[in-house]
Amino acid sequence: MNQPKISLDLILEKLAEDAGSAQERARKAPEVLLGPLSTDIATTPYDVVYQEDRVKLKHYRPTVKGRLNTPLLVVYALINRETMLDLQPGRSVVQNFLKAGIDLYMVDWGYPTRKDKYLTIGDHVDGYMNNIIAFILERHKIPQINLMGICMGGAFSVMYSSLYPEKIKNLITTVTPTNFDTDQGLLHIWMKNVDADRMVNTFGNIPGDLMNLGFLLLNPARLMIDKYVGFIENMDKKDFVENFIRMERWIFDSPDVPGETFRQFIKDCYQQNLLIQSKMELDGKLVDLKKVTMPVLNIYGQYDHLVPPGACNLLTSRVGSEDTEDMCLATGHIGIYVSSKCQKEFTPKIIQWLTDRDGRATAPPKAEKRTRKGKSKAVGQDNLTGVTGDKSQSKEMINA
Repeated sequence: MNQPKISLDLILEKLAEDAGSAQERARKAPEVLLGPLSTDIATTPYDVVYQEDRVKLKHYRPTVKGRLNTPLLVVYALINRETMLDLQPGRSVVQNFLKAGIDLYMVDWGYPTRKDKYLTIGDHVDGYMNNIIAFILERHKIPQINLMGICMGGAFSVMYSSLYPEKIKNLITTVTPTNFDTDQGLLHIWMKNVDADRMVNTFGNIPGDLMNLGFLLLNPARLMIDKYVGFIENMDKKDFVENFIRMERWIFDSPDVPGETFRQFIKDCYQQNLLIQSKMELDGKLVDLKKVTMPVLNIYGQYDHLVPPGACNLLTSRVGSEDTEDMCLATGHIGIYVSSKCQKEFTPKIIQWLTDRDGRATAPPKAEKRTRKGKSKAVGQDNLTGVTGDKSQSKEMINA
């Protein structure tokens, strides 16, 4: 059988076209790279209204009259920064929520120091989160808030909703790992064999740079080669360069993770899979998923290599709520928040889902005793801040 052949003329013609395109990019690139670039992230104005130790509570300044009666608290992961939700104008989850009239709060976990090494998951969930939610309830004179958790912050939110279901009106989890007994993602395979004790005893807090390296090694060809090839191929396009730099800033702004929290998360979740079995305990309190009785919206990414569908899709079948919904988007771990396609599905779905379940609270909560021993304070409205976080990347990372 004769093998099909590619004409030498076609090969030479293609090489000539590529060479010409490369020369044109090289000619235009200095104008972009050496010119003014807009690469700021997290520019939506907010006020820090509460602070305890390193942890801050952001309240975003409303842009329209509130249309929902219940405020929304967003809890990001301890890994990386919450600024991902406000990466750039036009692709900002924060701005989309504000435009819909949502009264929006967000936890900024800050940067752990050596003294935070001994903080456990319980300190974050039953300590910082509980105090923050008590502050919001007291501030608005309401008995419940809406809670949205992201990745590890979603797991924290599920735990909190189990311990204090009376305080949560609606729960939204996004790319949230709850079932760790899966081999769909390389991360889950690695974590089953990680010596968490040795890591914590060696480092104390687990360095953010070390975890970033681990994440890059999950897919080195795409995350360490392809994205930079993509940058070279588009370095003459100002919008592309600005978005690339924003994403790179976000990615490499990585706080450390408190040592004992890391140890507990690896052992209890990745290695023993206690959360989905309702066997996990926080400071002696059982996290029973059947006590998660509020409406639950569970959103995850079909191509998420960090938190694959198998790590997310059991949650709604294990909680006690009768009002649950799963939503799987054709994207990855980061793209669910920043890709233009997902922006047309992700935030509109959450906004409509919350609107359908919104209702005015009628009774103020009982006064609650603060459980943390750290310093905490409510920040006055005159102490306005516009702090910016960091983190950015390329179009390849949109589907990371």
